[in-house]
Amino acid sequence: MSGWTDEADIVVVGFGAAGATAAYEAAANGADTLLLEKMPFPGGLSIASAGGIRVSHKPEKALDYLRATCGGNTPDDILQAFATGMAEAPAYLQTLADRCGAEMRVIDALGNYPYPGYDALAYAEVTALPEIDGADGYHAMSPVKNGTRLFRVLEHAAQSAGVRIETNAPVHRLVTGENGAVTGLTATIDGTARRIRARRGVILTCGGFEHAPEMQAQYFQGGPLIPGAFLGNTGDGIRMAQAVGADLWHMWHYHGPYGLKHPDPDYPFGLFLKAVPMWTPGRLDMLADLGLEGSETQQTRASTRSLAPLAWIVVDSTGNRFMDEYPPYPGDSGARPFDVFDFGTQSFPRKPAFMIFDENGRKMYPMGRVVHNDPHPRHEWSADNLREVEMGIFQKADTLEELARLTGTPPETLHETVAAWNIACETGTDIAFNRQPDTMRPIDTPPFYAGEVQPVVINTQGGPRRNVHQQVIDPFGDPIPGLYAAGELGSIFGHVYMSGGNLTECLVGGWTAARHALGRQKVPS
Repeated sequence: MSGWTDEADIVVVGFGAAGATAAYEAAANGADTLLLEKMPFPGGLSIASAGGIRVSHKPEKALDYLRATCGGNTPDDILQAFATGMAEAPAYLQTLADRCGAEMRVIDALGNYPYPGYDALAYAEVTALPEIDGADGYHAMSPVKNGTRLFRVLEHAAQSAGVRIETNAPVHRLVTGENGAVTGLTATIDGTARRIRARRGVILTCGGFEHAPEMQAQYFQGGPLIPGAFLGNTGDGIRMAQAVGADLWHMWHYHGPYGLKHPDPDYPFGLFLKAVPMWTPGRLDMLADLGLEGSETQQTRASTRSLAPLAWIVVDSTGNRFMDEYPPYPGDSGARPFDVFDFGTQSFPRKPAFMIFDENGRKMYPMGRVVHNDPHPRHEWSADNLREVEMGIFQKADTLEELARLTGTPPETLHETVAAWNIACETGTDIAFNRQPDTMRPIDTPPFYAGEVQPVVINTQGGPRRNVHQQVIDPFGDPIPGLYAAGELGSIFGHVYMSGGNLTECLVGGWTAARHALGRQKVPS
């Protein structure tokens, strides 16, 4: 507890939406606040998001929905506080948006699944911010979209409140004092080792472990995955919290679709497939356009138009389909069917898997897209997908038999699978996996194409377990004094994910942690 080179009332680790919110809340209430970010640029995963914060004007119904989506894996007092925060978040964000000339709106949007309370939800979004609108990008994020605008609103709030912000500042270890209380941390700032005292607490907001393959190998059944949007989330906060006694929860649960891999082995990100509307089973009268191109200019988030056509089916290494290729929430649940282990063959038969489409599908629209918070060059997807064929992202064949040879799948099985699919398209009924008729298109016009697909991890939900005050707790349920976590790091979601839920955690968790830490007695010098 000696030899400090710097100090602050509250030290926040990680400069995404949760870190910005926690730091703003602390500084705005008079605390000397230091915000450390290990990357050369801020934003974390939040800046690359679609920017829709899940909110509700009926917290009691939101609580019902949270109970169902968390599947009994999160204590009720935490969910109650979160539901209350969902009701408070729009006004909170509006205040911050007004301070920097941003425009925001709240639009009703059904929950992803028809659980109780699903019809009492909405999205709060920052839809315009003159300061950055029209720019090619902001920090390392391009293009500017609602997630970028949201981050800038929170960043502006932290800066205006007087938060001391350091980038290129990785944090290494937490420092503890009497009774295991966290009293500070060690870090490197611009190449210089620092030992920083936190008089009232440390708030970890440094994300999950999307780019930590060694951790994923231990917690994900299917093994390591390729990250989709950010390379800075390497599990640092999880390890630091574990080292001072933290319990962990929800470590298996990650959020992600299936996608493609760039042929350049040094390209670090997965390639997302075309963004399509989310839908709620039994409620095709109200589709969610969150994250779709151009959606920020629309006046409503609800749509009565049909679902998007999907040009492809997905087959495993045996040539058989194994999933509804267009599930209700493709960006979340699309990855899960790939993790099945076959004990008869002692393999994961869906790794590899292949998306199969024909010439009509190839001409339909750009099959993929790239979204990441990183200065790494982005792949610019061609309008007709021919560039991707030339690059080898997609393989081309004149016949299905030839395509089967290229993919290593049994030719007869692949032919039968496509034939069965075409019959399903004619009848409008997918008996095998109940894919929605509006999304179905036949695969009958050569040449044929295949792209190897795999799960892409957008963000993880697991991390240090926390209580209703965002205090990190040990395996016996006792809080570790002086240590908090917010945002993606140790998310409340432990069953299925609620779209926009992690962004809500950034706000609600950030302000909750800061307020509780402000009430702690200062650690003596």
